Amino acid sequence: MKIWVEMTFPKDLKEEPIFYEMIKRFAVIPTIVEASFSTETGWAYLKLEGKEEELDRMFEYLTARNIVIDKRR
Repeated sequence: MKIWVEMTFPKDLKEEPIFYEMIKRFAVIPTIVEASFSTETGWAYLKLEGKEEELDRMFEYLTARNIVIDKRR
C-alpha cells in the first residue's frame, strides 16, 4: 500500500530521530518529498509504503508522540 501524508512535529521533537524510528520500528519505506523545520515546529510531506496494518501501527506510535498526521490515501 502507498499513502501520502503530511506530518507536523511539535518543537520538543525537533532533535529526535523520528524518521530513523519509523524505519527501525516498522516495516515501512518512507520517502521524504518535502520538509521544513524551524525552532518552533516542523512539517514533512512523505510517501509511505508498507502493509496497511504496519502503517496503522506506525500512525498510532506517531500520534502518541504528538505528531499530527494528515493522511491522503
